[in-house]
Amino acid sequence: MRSTTRRWRRRTLAVATSTLAVGAFLVAAQPQAGGAASPAVPEVADQVPQLTETGVTSGPASISGGGASALAGRSVCAPGAHWLRVRFTELSLRGNDSVTLTGSSAGSYTLTARHWPGKAFHTRAFEGDCVRVSAALSDPASRFAIDAYQAGDRPLAAATTTVAAVGDVCGSSCNQTAPLIKNMNPQALILAGDNAYSSGTLSEYKNNFDPYYGQFKAITYPTPGNHEYNTSGASGYFDYFGARAGERGKGYYSFDVGDWHFVALNSNITRSTGSAQETWLKNDLAASTKPCTAAFFHHPRFSRGTHGDDSSVTPFFQALYNAKADLIVVGHDHNYQRYAPSRPDGTRDDANGVREVLIGTGGRGYYNFDQSSAAVQEAGNTNTFGVGKLTLSATDYRSDFVPVSGRTFTDTATGKCKKAVSSPAFSVGTSPSSVSVKPGGTASVTVNVGSTGGFSAATALSVSGLPSGVTGTISPSSVTPPANGTATATLSLSASDTASGSATATVSGSSGSTTQTAKVSVSVGTAGGEAFSDDFETDKGWRLNAAGTDTASSGKWERGDPEQTTSTYSNQIKQRGDTTSGVNCLVTGRLAGSEYGANDLDGGASSMASPSFTVPAGGKLTFSYTFAHGDNATSADYLRIRVLDGTTPTTVFEKTGSATEVAGVWQNATADLSSFAGRSVRLLVEAADASTASLWESAVDDIRVV
Repeated sequence: MRSTTRRWRRRTLAVATSTLAVGAFLVAAQPQAGGAASPAVPEVADQVPQLTETGVTSGPASISGGGASALAGRSVCAPGAHWLRVRFTELSLRGNDSVTLTGSSAGSYTLTARHWPGKAFHTRAFEGDCVRVSAALSDPASRFAIDAYQAGDRPLAAATTTVAAVGDVCGSSCNQTAPLIKNMNPQALILAGDNAYSSGTLSEYKNNFDPYYGQFKAITYPTPGNHEYNTSGASGYFDYFGARAGERGKGYYSFDVGDWHFVALNSNITRSTGSAQETWLKNDLAASTKPCTAAFFHHPRFSRGTHGDDSSVTPFFQALYNAKADLIVVGHDHNYQRYAPSRPDGTRDDANGVREVLIGTGGRGYYNFDQSSAAVQEAGNTNTFGVGKLTLSATDYRSDFVPVSGRTFTDTATGKCKKAVSSPAFSVGTSPSSVSVKPGGTASVTVNVGSTGGFSAATALSVSGLPSGVTGTISPSSVTPPANGTATATLSLSASDTASGSATATVSGSSGSTTQTAKVSVSVGTAGGEAFSDDFETDKGWRLNAAGTDTASSGKWERGDPEQTTSTYSNQIKQRGDTTSGVNCLVTGRLAGSEYGANDLDGGASSMASPSFTVPAGGKLTFSYTFAHGDNATSADYLRIRVLDGTTPTTVFEKTGSATEVAGVWQNATADLSSFAGRSVRLLVEAADASTASLWESAVDDIRVV
């Protein structure tokens, strides 16, 4: 099957601002009712394009100022958000005037006269649900205005974007690489030139490129190669891509993806030091507020392929190196090459160097490695078509080479953004964010302490504000997260027989003089206690193939975040990309498939066995499930829940296949476990693609036994 949409669970976010006049400054309210859809944010002229991460909410805000005044901290807020970035529609600062932005949890950045004069732009993201805006202006001509925000409902470290990257494309084999991009479902596709062979005429773009890559035109950001200039002025290239290719005759431009700034350059026109393009590049890099930077163009500074090193693009590399850029993507040689972070002369520099990745594998015949290079090649291949997959966050990147079907070469590299937020900080979160406990019963919540900027200090944990009769203990009571990692603890809740009511409790983490908090809703339900529950956000000890009798060859049960996949046969969603709570569930083969029937359950049965628990009197099992199949399924295919009493299994729930297409839909189910009262049992979650091979996907979430 193919992946068409990846959807994060969303939270409705509201703007919290206030009205205040301070000198010439105005902070105007833009309230939004809780639960309402995010209001539309107007488009503005001459904006640095901003592509967002999945699951981002936008809304209006209004903070503006001008003249010789000072603005004490005023905030744009989105209660409950993990991070925010704001949009400036005006930033005209003179002399040493500045505007400083500070996240309520972490991150601070000062804007000066160099930052995007005359353009609207989105800032980098700041951790927390508020961004405080402070200004120090002394020149009467200085002005600024903020009109909008973007807010994320996932921790900033998890707010990733996907960018596909490839060069030297259509050729005769780009029909093989286009499906890879479709399966990636990227926010953007960058092209490193030589996109339509052999002369880049408009006819070649329409006949060679468009049938395969035209489907991605709305997300494509191109650069031209030398073959485009076989047509005078690369007119076919500019005619086909229009404004997306940048100004005709220049072809260089920039845009933002999440917290990354991308620069598209034209290595076929004048590019020497002091040229118009090189001057524009240095100014563009200086104007960006993003912590991470990538550039892409056609001719490689370093290559062991037929064309070899190209010193004519050294001014590009030098400007990027000076600006602490992180990645360069190029093409020209028809192979794949990855280089160590380097200085412009090729000297390895792991601290400040720029990594070049050459991906000339879009669909034109291969070139061998027959040249030497001044830089250190870390990986290479000369016989595999494929596409680069860049997974980008606000602090780092992962670069993967994804081969076409039937080829096995892959490559992976990771790196940290040189200008990412480095001030040590931590955050506190809870999972799930709401929990119910019955009188006389217990429940548990996972507490996560996340590190940013290298924070790695002991953090004391406590809880307050629980409902009457409910006590809470956090174990361990102090955790030390690894630098830029996460540490967890367990909040154990215990309700007395007379407990009642509900409350929003506060989990606090304190380290030194800093305290961060998270909220968790706790409600007391009816009597009876909770014997077992699992929302699959943490590993509670389920075992795959505990009896050693499973026969499935692929798509086996696993705990994880499922990727939505859609049947290329029926256009139905088969594996859903969401869960009923949190981000994880129990799912058969969580990854999306590259084609129909890939990454679904195959070859027989797969099972997962829960930890043991004692069934209470009148025991009842509740859970959510989804299953889906094609019209080639039979009644031998199933999703089944069994109770394992010792070695004796008893089926309490079952769904079987049929010759009718079934789409994936989350549903709720219950089962009576009263006959097992007082016995120590395990749950057995099973799925099977039995008899003849068919298409089968299953998932289970939020299991509770009460």
